[in-house]
Amino acid sequence: MIKNNKAIITCAVTGSVHTPSMSDHLPITPDQITEQAVAAAEAGAAILHLHARDPRDGTPSADPEIFMQFLPRIKQQCDAVVNITTGGAVGMSMDERLAAARRAEPELTSMNMGTMNFGVFLGAEKIGQWKYDWEKPFLEASRRTPMSNSFEQIEMAATELGERFGTRFEFECYDVGHLYTLAHFADRGVVKPPFLVQCVLGVLGGLGPEPENLIHMVGVADRLFGQDWYLSVLGAGRHQMPLAAVSAALGGNVRVGLEDSLMLGRGRLAKSNAEQVLKVRTILEAMGREIATPDEARTMLQLKGGDNVAF
Repeated sequence: MIKNNKAIITCAVTGSVHTPSMSDHLPITPDQITEQAVAAAEAGAAILHLHARDPRDGTPSADPEIFMQFLPRIKQQCDAVVNITTGGAVGMSMDERLAAARRAEPELTSMNMGTMNFGVFLGAEKIGQWKYDWEKPFLEASRRTPMSNSFEQIEMAATELGERFGTRFEFECYDVGHLYTLAHFADRGVVKPPFLVQCVLGVLGGLGPEPENLIHMVGVADRLFGQDWYLSVLGAGRHQMPLAAVSAALGGNVRVGLEDSLMLGRGRLAKSNAEQVLKVRTILEAMGREIATPDEARTMLQLKGGDNVAF
């Protein structure tokens, strides 16, 4: 693992898992996404991981036109690296999931490294009253529909975005096998180092949130990638901050945001993404870590720069 005293904070602003009935603070409209993304950057996030939603009811959307209602505004107001999802939401086709990245030609996109069960249906059991009719069926669909990321899909997306646009990737690894899939593509030259490996723990269908699982993933990644990779950690739900602290102790980087957790602490909803960024920044700095600026993150990850995107 590449260790650096500069810690990159990624903020995942809205995602496609949580629904409007879960929190009034979840950004839905382009105005809300812009406002919260810029505030997160001002709080210390070097990377902004972005999804889009239908502004009428918060349905996850892959429509590039909606993305383009906030991407240029975010770029105008801050210097953060924009990372566009290619995961989209369960049920979207690969063409839908790639549409925004094809339009925007970003510095960075997410890249899920395997087909998996991505169970968010338990969230439907906690809501007594729904704001919109789509929410409960959407969550319950994850009981029967896996998130598809086949070898063919990964190779197509990585080749197209990497070769055509010079985009690099946040490799989202929910299990140890996903690390071996990344190594397969690295060995074939489909993707090139340095690799930003986002270890995702606590999602039903992937590895559990125990620190021992993270330690094991780091050991496997070290054997596979040597000094060619950066660790970042995403702890789902209540595991967000504890696992961020473990990553910080290991010399890694962190991801927070309302995509991953709606809470700031036990029984306390986060009022914004910036609140979570500030909290994890406090943790990092208390552990002696410095916070990477966007340009420092660009240098570390060998990104093409914000002047070379299409928004």
